[in-house]
Amino acid sequence: MRGRLFTKIILYALLVVFMIWTVGPYVWTIISSISYPVELTAKPPHWIPKNPTFENYQKLLQLVGKYRVATATRSSLRQNLFYSFFISCLTTFLCIIFGSLSAYSFARLRFRGSAFSFYFIFGSQLLPFIVLTIPLYITLARLRLLDKLGTLVFLYISFTLPFVIWLMKNYFEMIPKDIEDAAMIDGCTPIGALVRVVIPVCAPGLVATGIFSFLGAWNEFFLALIFMSRTQTITLSVATLVFGWTHRSDLPLIATGAIIASLPPVLLALIFQKFIVRGLMEGAVKG
Repeated sequence: MRGRLFTKIILYALLVVFMIWTVGPYVWTIISSISYPVELTAKPPHWIPKNPTFENYQKLLQLVGKYRVATATRSSLRQNLFYSFFISCLTTFLCIIFGSLSAYSFARLRFRGSAFSFYFIFGSQLLPFIVLTIPLYITLARLRLLDKLGTLVFLYISFTLPFVIWLMKNYFEMIPKDIEDAAMIDGCTPIGALVRVVIPVCAPGLVATGIFSFLGAWNEFFLALIFMSRTQTITLSVATLVFGWTHRSDLPLIATGAIIASLPPVLLALIFQKFIVRGLMEGAVKG
C-alpha cells in the first residue's frame, strides 16, 4: 500500500510539474494581455493583476475609437488574419478530399506499384525539410510564384497530404469490405458506397485529420516566412512576429496579439479533443 501511495504521489507531482511547464507560459501570456506595462515591469512581478484591463484587446480589435494602433498595422493584421484562415481552411478541405480518395485507393485497389507508391509518398516525410527549402525557393522564384497564396497552399498540402493518406488508409483497411459489397448489392455504385457508407464510418478519422491539417497550416511559420515576403500576404504567425518587433516596447499589446493568434488552435483542441484522440488511436493501429 505504501509503495502504491508513493508511486501515485510521484506520478501526480510529475503531472503538476508538466502542467506548469506547458500551461504556465500561456497563462502568463493571458495575464500579460490584461495588465498594464507598469505591472509587468514591477519588482517583484504581479502574478495576478491588481487592475485588470481589456484595453489591449480594444486597441487591437478597434472596439473603442480612442484607442488606435497604426493604420497600416491595423489593415495588415486584418488581412493576415483573413489570409491565415482562408489558407488553413482551403488546405484542410483539399487535404481531406485528395487524401481520402488516395487512401481509399491504396486500401481497396490493388494495382502494380501500389505498395511502392504508398511508401514513396510516406517516405518523403523522412527527408529533412531544410534540404528541400533552397530548391523549392529557386524553382518558385524562376516560375514567379513567390508571394502567392496559392503557392503557400500548395506547399502546405504537399507536406500534409502524406500524413492524411497514412492515417486514412489505416482507417479504410479497418472497415470490412462486406459493408461496401452489401451497399453495392442494394444499388449503390462504388462511389456511392464510399460516400454513403464508408465516409460516415470514418468520420472520427476525417475530423482528426482535418483538425491536424488546419492546425498545421495555421501554426506554420517557416514556409510563410521564406516564401511570402510582402506584409500584405504574410500569414498571422509571421505577422505576429512583425507586430511584436514593431511594438516591442508595448509588452501587453504583444501578448494580446499572441493570444488572439492562438485562439483558433486552442478552441479546436478543446472542442474536438475526443475526436482527435479517437481518430489517432483508431487510425494509427490496424486491428
